[in-house]
Amino acid sequence: MIQNRPLSEIWHDAALAHIEAEHEAAKLENFKSAVFSQLCLKSDEKSVARAEMTVRASPTWQTYLAEMTDARTKANRAKIDAEKIRLQFKEWEGQEFNHRMGAKL
Repeated sequence: MIQNRPLSEIWHDAALAHIEAEHEAAKLENFKSAVFSQLCLKSDEKSVARAEMTVRASPTWQTYLAEMTDARTKANRAKIDAEKIRLQFKEWEGQEFNHRMGAKL
Protein backbone atom coordinates (compact mmCIF):
# COMPACT_ATOMS: atom_id res chain seq x y z
CA MET A 1 0.00 0.00 0.00
CA ILE A 2 1.56 3.30 -1.13
CA GLN A 3 -0.60 5.62 0.96
CA ASN A 4 -0.82 5.74 4.74
CA ARG A 5 -4.60 5.59 4.58
CA PRO A 6 -6.49 2.30 4.87
CA LEU A 7 -7.87 0.94 1.61
CA SER A 8 -11.36 1.11 3.10
CA GLU A 9 -11.09 4.91 3.37
CA ILE A 10 -9.65 5.21 -0.11
CA TRP A 11 -12.48 3.03 -1.44
CA HIS A 12 -15.04 5.11 0.46
CA ASP A 13 -13.77 8.32 -1.16
CA ALA A 14 -13.82 6.69 -4.59
CA ALA A 15 -17.34 5.37 -4.02
CA LEU A 16 -18.53 8.85 -3.03
CA ALA A 17 -16.94 10.27 -6.18
CA HIS A 18 -18.82 7.63 -8.19
CA ILE A 19 -22.11 8.57 -6.53
CA GLU A 20 -21.60 12.25 -7.36
CA ALA A 21 -20.65 11.51 -10.96
CA GLU A 22 -23.59 9.12 -11.35
CA HIS A 23 -25.92 11.79 -9.99
CA GLU A 24 -24.73 14.35 -12.54
CA ALA A 25 -25.02 11.89 -15.43
CA ALA A 26 -28.49 10.74 -14.39
CA LYS A 27 -29.68 14.32 -13.96
CA LEU A 28 -28.64 15.21 -17.52
CA GLU A 29 -30.19 12.03 -18.89
CA ASN A 30 -33.45 12.57 -17.01
CA PHE A 31 -33.82 16.14 -18.25
CA LYS A 32 -32.96 15.28 -21.86
CA SER A 33 -36.60 15.22 -23.03
CA ALA A 34 -37.49 18.39 -21.14
CA VAL A 35 -34.53 20.28 -22.57
CA PHE A 36 -35.37 19.04 -26.06
CA SER A 37 -39.00 20.13 -25.67
CA GLN A 38 -37.97 23.57 -24.40
CA LEU A 39 -35.66 24.03 -27.36
CA CYS A 40 -38.45 22.96 -29.74
CA LEU A 41 -40.85 25.47 -28.16
CA LYS A 42 -38.30 28.26 -28.67
CA SER A 43 -37.99 27.36 -32.35
CA ASP A 44 -39.66 29.61 -34.90
CA GLU A 45 -40.63 26.63 -37.06
CA LYS A 46 -44.34 26.07 -37.68
CA SER A 47 -44.37 22.27 -37.81
CA VAL A 48 -43.30 20.03 -34.96
CA ALA A 49 -41.21 17.85 -37.27
CA ARG A 50 -39.34 20.85 -38.62
CA ALA A 51 -38.77 22.24 -35.11
CA GLU A 52 -37.39 18.87 -33.95
CA MET A 53 -35.10 18.64 -36.95
CA THR A 54 -33.85 22.19 -36.36
CA VAL A 55 -33.19 21.50 -32.68
CA ARG A 56 -31.38 18.22 -33.38
CA ALA A 57 -29.07 20.07 -35.76
CA SER A 58 -28.46 22.99 -33.40
CA PRO A 59 -25.12 23.55 -31.64
CA THR A 60 -27.03 23.94 -28.35
CA TRP A 61 -28.47 20.42 -28.58
CA GLN A 62 -25.16 18.96 -29.74
CA THR A 63 -23.44 20.57 -26.75
CA TYR A 64 -26.07 19.18 -24.38
CA LEU A 65 -25.64 15.67 -25.79
CA ALA A 66 -21.85 15.96 -25.52
CA GLU A 67 -22.10 17.08 -21.88
CA MET A 68 -24.49 14.22 -21.13
CA THR A 69 -22.12 11.70 -22.72
CA ASP A 70 -19.11 13.16 -20.92
CA ALA A 71 -20.96 12.96 -17.59
CA ARG A 72 -21.83 9.29 -18.18
CA THR A 73 -18.20 8.55 -19.11
CA LYS A 74 -17.01 10.29 -15.93
CA ALA A 75 -19.48 8.24 -13.85
CA ASN A 76 -18.33 5.01 -15.47
CA ARG A 77 -14.68 5.87 -14.82
CA ALA A 78 -15.44 6.68 -11.18
CA LYS A 79 -17.19 3.32 -10.83
CA ILE A 80 -14.15 1.52 -12.26
CA ASP A 81 -11.83 3.46 -9.93
CA ALA A 82 -13.87 2.40 -6.90
CA GLU A 83 -13.99 -1.19 -8.11
CA LYS A 84 -10.22 -1.20 -8.64
CA ILE A 85 -9.65 -0.14 -5.04
CA ARG A 86 -12.07 -2.81 -3.81
CA LEU A 87 -10.16 -5.42 -5.80
CA GLN A 88 -6.85 -4.15 -4.42
CA PHE A 89 -8.24 -4.69 -0.94
CA LYS A 90 -9.27 -8.25 -1.86
CA GLU A 91 -5.76 -8.90 -3.25
CA TRP A 92 -4.18 -7.50 -0.08
CA GLU A 93 -6.51 -9.66 2.01
CA GLY A 94 -5.41 -12.75 0.08
CA GLN A 95 -1.75 -11.88 0.47
CA GLU A 96 -2.20 -11.36 4.20
CA PHE A 97 -3.94 -14.73 4.48
CA ASN A 98 -1.11 -16.43 2.58
CA HIS A 99 1.45 -14.66 4.75
CA ARG A 100 -0.30 -15.80 7.94
CA MET A 101 -0.58 -19.38 6.68
CA GLY A 102 3.09 -19.37 5.73
CA ALA A 103 4.02 -18.12 9.19
CA LYS A 104 2.08 -20.97 10.81
CA LEU A 105 4.09 -23.56 8.91
